Amino acid sequence: MKPIYQILMTGLLSIPSLINLNAQTKMKAEQVKSYELEVVNQLTTSTAIVNMPVSHLLNAPGNEALRDFFFTPVKEKTLQGKKIAVIAADGFEEIELTGPVWYFKQLGARVDIVAPKFNPAPARYGLSYPEMSKTHIMAIQYLQPVGWIKFDRTADQVKVSDYDAVFIPGGAWNPDNLRYDKDVIKFIQDFNKSGKLIAAICHAPVVLASADVLKGKKLTGYWNIQVDLKNAGGTVTDEPVVTDGNLVTSRHPIDVADFSRAVEAWLIRK
Repeated sequence: MKPIYQILMTGLLSIPSLINLNAQTKMKAEQVKSYELEVVNQLTTSTAIVNMPVSHLLNAPGNEALRDFFFTPVKEKTLQGKKIAVIAADGFEEIELTGPVWYFKQLGARVDIVAPKFNPAPARYGLSYPEMSKTHIMAIQYLQPVGWIKFDRTADQVKVSDYDAVFIPGGAWNPDNLRYDKDVIKFIQDFNKSGKLIAAICHAPVVLASADVLKGKKLTGYWNIQVDLKNAGGTVTDEPVVTDGNLVTSRHPIDVADFSRAVEAWLIRK
């Protein structure tokens, strides 16, 4: 049996080795973290916040008629008693939703914002969502996220008999989110069969292409989707707004006034 002092000395001599080992392990962990941070920085682009108030659009040269549309008081309740559904998801173009909604409400219509059910991506996608995603959808201005708006109902809760018209705002992301949702597509198809008004602006007509309701229709849309609308069987013209049967389509945020008036005119005739 070793004397006690030998055991003690062996233990004391091993302490520097343990300290050195721990230091090396810590250094290696810090090197790994430093490397990982370097990789993450190379995978990440610089952030910038761009603010484009709606007033910039309304006051831009050439948009005088659009400005007048919003700043001229509405005197007649031409859509009193009408019910309109707005179908939208994350990534809708702000003025293409808020503009017509404001106008239709000024005319006396009841307007509901209808969104797909909240359906987060699988965890492996690495995405995170604010809590308000369950009750709100995100607005953009030309691909820049700018705000959120609360929706009233989800697409699985609505019926054709609930509304006199449906309209879909554009935005590059919004239509992609909508055209993949089975409840949205079925609602649009059922609405089309009823002969009630379907209106879509900017990128939104691609949702109608996915619903297969464009064959033989005259329509318009944002310039870079016009070929898709032709491929879906439509006859496409480059006009601010086109009305064909129960379909009203438009091209761009600057056409919001013409689009809104065309929807109003269709509903008044009915």
